[in-house]
Amino acid sequence: MKKFALLVTTFLLVSIVSCKKDKPLDKIIDESLAFAIDQYTVMADVMMGKADLLPRTIDESGSLVTSNSGWWTSGFFPGSLWYLYEYSKDENIREAAIRMTSRVEKEKYNRGTHDLGFMLYCSFGNGLRLTGEESYNEVLLTGAGSLSTRFRPNVGCIQSWGSRRGWQCPVIIDNMMNLELLMWAFKKSGDSSFYKIAVIHADTTIKNHFRPDFSTWHVVSYDTLTGNVEAKQTAQGATDESSWARGQSWGLYGYTMMYRETGLQRYLDQAQKIADYLISHPNLPEDRIPYWDYNAPGIPDAMRDASAGAIMASALIELSGFAEPAKRDKYLDIAEKQIRSLSSPSYMAEPGENGNFILMHSVGSLPADSEVDVPLTYADYYFIEALLRLRKIMGIGGSDL
Repeated sequence: MKKFALLVTTFLLVSIVSCKKDKPLDKIIDESLAFAIDQYTVMADVMMGKADLLPRTIDESGSLVTSNSGWWTSGFFPGSLWYLYEYSKDENIREAAIRMTSRVEKEKYNRGTHDLGFMLYCSFGNGLRLTGEESYNEVLLTGAGSLSTRFRPNVGCIQSWGSRRGWQCPVIIDNMMNLELLMWAFKKSGDSSFYKIAVIHADTTIKNHFRPDFSTWHVVSYDTLTGNVEAKQTAQGATDESSWARGQSWGLYGYTMMYRETGLQRYLDQAQKIADYLISHPNLPEDRIPYWDYNAPGIPDAMRDASAGAIMASALIELSGFAEPAKRDKYLDIAEKQIRSLSSPSYMAEPGENGNFILMHSVGSLPADSEVDVPLTYADYYFIEALLRLRKIMGIGGSDL
């Protein structure tokens, strides 16, 4: 009798796993977006009582950690709200998005950071796209002008950080993500300087940031006088020569975006080579959610980074639209596996938990012991974006992402 009961239990467990695996993708997408709306509606209510602050992560006790608008992630929460409004057409979410977006506006004058694309384009850019609010144009154009002041002509890059750790002019792969703001500004204003800065930065990054296998260094620093490379290192990866996972995803996303914006074949080639490196990497786990570094110590027990997986999935979905059929199918297959994984209990929080963030298990900077194995606002943003993009690919959504 016990043996029979064990067989029945085993059968049921296998059936449950099979059903989860075989659940239609459109159902997974809509369930995940519905969950995101529930979580972020509660979070928006919480944030209404925290003037001028934006959500960032949670601490060891599970309490919400916030930031002011000057922190590099400030634009992701309002951006996520805009995406959820786009899906739901819920006017309450729209109002929350407007209020949270307004908290970031003063950063349009910030010339001390390269992250203005994250801060302003994710928030005001999505708001403009969905509402046509005229005042958002000025915010974005002013912000693009501020970002342009960080361009170093003799280097050919937008400087990321100030001098530190012996680096005179450090440029990080993350900076590719901020070029979208410049490309928008070029199209809006007709000022070709925005285009030139974005293209020169992207070309210099191809030349100096990537290894022969198309993995990327995190930090490349330049001599401010000669413009020559002085160092190729890491700040957040396992070692200087390792492949820090989120950095690889930033590169993939950045060159996919630059191809979309310019139509230049070299950017499509670069994006596809990065994609092929990542999806064929021997250390990419079966569930396709990367370890925090593809060369992390302790694999297979190393921590995963859901943010790297979400960014990669969103990029692969867009890249599939530019690729030949064989590559297109391969990219979509990997992205679907990533979406299924992120939507599973292994990464998706329980209702009302996780500080009302959507995804668990992201890694900010393990070497700095900062935001390790926690939810991160940008993981949620790119996860929601990936869901909307996949809906569009499947013909069940009208997003123009």
